[in-house]
Amino acid sequence: MDVGKIYDKIYRYVYFRVNDRTLAEDITQETFLRYIGKYGNAGSVEIRYMYTIARNLCTDEYRRIKPESLSEEMEEIPGDSGISEEKMAVRQALEKLPYEDREILLLRYVNEEPAGTICKALGISRFALYRRQKKAEDKLRRELEA
Repeated sequence: MDVGKIYDKIYRYVYFRVNDRTLAEDITQETFLRYIGKYGNAGSVEIRYMYTIARNLCTDEYRRIKPESLSEEMEEIPGDSGISEEKMAVRQALEKLPYEDREILLLRYVNEEPAGTICKALGISRFALYRRQKKAEDKLRRELEA
């Protein structure tokens, strides 16, 4: 896989976790630095390890400062020309979901990661992933209907 594509996936994952472009860029760069420091060449990247490093760095950041609640003046999502009402509703509904549910939906649908990669990154079985994913989808659907 191309390093540029991996960078985009990690950045997108981090951005949706921290909702801050500058911080997402910093965490993404730190993820790559730590990966290269531990595993060497970035040419043969194991994306599951990258997600694990990024996840831990995001957790460290949340411990350092409390995340702000979703505001009406949200900044633009990377690659979008603006935020529509539908996208805003989805973002608000996602914010109401538990952290684990958001993470699974983000990896599966935003970054389009295969189930095997997600299972290895989160340390769960395929059955557990399937069950958690369906549960998260149901919660999101209920939030959007409300």
